[in-house]
Amino acid sequence: MVTPAKSSKPTEGPEETERVSTLKQFPTYGSMSGNPAGDTCPTCRGTGRIPRGHKDMLVAVIPCNDVRLKPRRTKLYVFISMVVCLFICCLILFFLFPRSVTLSPVSVERVMVYFRPDTVDLEITNLINITNENFVPVRIVKFSGQGLVNRAVVGKIKQMNITNSIPSRSQKSYNIQIELSILDFGINNYCKSSTIKIHTLFLELQMTLNISYLSHTEQLSLDTFEYIDCGTNSTIPHPMG
Repeated sequence: MVTPAKSSKPTEGPEETERVSTLKQFPTYGSMSGNPAGDTCPTCRGTGRIPRGHKDMLVAVIPCNDVRLKPRRTKLYVFISMVVCLFICCLILFFLFPRSVTLSPVSVERVMVYFRPDTVDLEITNLINITNENFVPVRIVKFSGQGLVNRAVVGKIKQMNITNSIPSRSQKSYNIQIELSILDFGINNYCKSSTIKIHTLFLELQMTLNISYLSHTEQLSLDTFEYIDCGTNSTIPHPMG
């Protein structure tokens, strides 16, 4: 009697049979035509179903030729963004770039002469302009100066009606007064002489203006010359040189 040989392949149970039938209904992961050559879906584990409580582990598979992976007009949008940024930077540089602030003399307003026994004292009022070419206000920190006759300092400038700031793109005029006391014997005799009708005296003014704007300070200097009559109070207003 011959005993039939036992098969080495284990008998398939009901669960395995259901799994095989389920796999036949769904193509394998990575295959669009049902070709078994591919990988098993990492999420559904080849069953075609998502286990309960694992919805947050879903994996989306998007084909490489999907239009969502190739946004339209990307280069155009990048170019427009660069142009807008460059335009904004140019505007900022244009309005915040430091421009000149000028100090310029205008005219001599009046001259008052006082004869002392040993000196000749003068009070000279001048008109000056301060021009602000910036798009931001300029703050005046300090204004000072001195007067010289024959290279000798004979007086200091006294500031009058100097406001703290100058608005943007504007010009303001100010009156400044300089008080001189001439001690030179020769000049005193020249100014007090009654035989000379016109006592012309050339005066050099050295003015310094300290300003502040755009978080930095700047110093402006100006040297100018003017002529006055030191004999009487007859000096009339005239432009400064």
